[in-house]
Order: sequence, then structure tokens, then C-alpha cells
Amino acid sequence: MKNVVIIGSGGHGKVVADIVKANGDNIVGFLDDFEKSEMTIGRISDYQKCCDDVEFIIAIGDTQDRERISKSMDCRWYTAIHPTAVVSPNATVGEGTVVAPNAVINSGAVVGKHCIVNTGAIVEHENIIGDFCHISVGTRLGGNVKIGDSAFIGIGAIVKNNINICENCIVGAGAVVVDDLTESGTYIGVPARKKD
Repeated sequence: MKNVVIIGSGGHGKVVADIVKANGDNIVGFLDDFEKSEMTIGRISDYQKCCDDVEFIIAIGDTQDRERISKSMDCRWYTAIHPTAVVSPNATVGEGTVVAPNAVINSGAVVGKHCIVNTGAIVEHENIIGDFCHISVGTRLGGNVKIGDSAFIGIGAIVKNNINICENCIVGAGAVVVDDLTESGTYIGVPARKKD
């Protein structure tokens, strides 16, 4: 059994707590700079006060916040994969990543560190997902998709096979990506177009 400290006690923190418990691991408590709960044991900067035998996971949805926090901490990272998720033995999931219930990560896929592959998302074969990405609830990524660091793919978005999405892109909820996205920005609609 692993001892886990969760950074962020909001809604996503509660989801991550459920995943930790579902794996039979122990939640030591939450670190949060804003929200307090009965299990909050301090601010994020207090992480070094936690005992030596813990692993940490960042349960904050914002890609930029996850990157900033992860780079400010020197610790061991917990990777949270829900037991109902299907992760191919030929896939790679980076440290600190959250794979939520009923998500699918298929053969040859590589998911970076500190990502979120949210509930029911599908990451098809040979996808390459950069660090700090958020693949939202119900997203469908076709085969051979490449997504750059810190990208956010909104709820229910669909990305066609063999598409490249550059870093720091936001793909809106329900958007359908049929062409490469080569410039950072927000893309919405069917087909997805850059928002002015």
C-alpha cells in the first residue's frame, strides 16, 4: 500500500481520491492553497513537511498550474490509474498522470507526465500525448494523433487519425479536429477553427 498526498482538494481532487482508494492505497491528506476540508493538511508549499514515505499527485485541472507546481517540487510522484480504465500493456503512462474511470489507452500510445486522461476518454493506438495535457471527459482521439505539451482537449472533442496538435492549444468542447493545429490558440466548431 502506498501513502499518497493529493495536491488540490476541489472536484478533481475528489475524483483522484476515489482512484487512490480504488487502488487500495492510503490518502494521507490534501495540500491546497485555497480550499480547506477536514483532510487538508497544509498549503502546497508545506509538501516537504510530509513524511518521507509518501508519493504526491497533482489533482488540478489547469495544465499551466500542474506544470508550475510539478516543477517547484522535488518529490516522488504517484500515478493514478482507475481499475476500470483499460491501459494496454504496450502503452506508456508518465509519472503523476491521472487515468480516470472507463478511459482507454490503446497499444503503442505514450502519455506524458502529469496528464489527465479523464472519464471515458479514448486515446487510440500510437498516440503521443505531451506532458501536462488534459484529455477531457468523453474525448475521442483517433490513431497516430500527436498532441504537444500543455494542450487541453475539451469534453467530447473528436480528433481524426494522424493529426498533430501543437503545444498550448485549447480544443473546445464538442469540436472536431480534421486538420493539423500548428499554431497555439483556442479552436472550436465542426470542423475546428481558430477562435479570433
